[in-house]
Amino acid sequence: MKTFALKLVSKVAFLEAYQSANTSCICLSYQPKLPSAAKRLRKF
Repeated sequence: MKTFALKLVSKVAFLEAYQSANTSCICLSYQPKLPSAAKRLRKF
């Protein structure tokens, strides 16, 4: 159960980082840089 919860949290964090990296602000046409912490995430 614990490993399932950790995998679930990891997948949610990865998807959130992926979505944040691929979206841009409509008002300013600005896309922020990918955080260095997001590069450390890996797929399970």
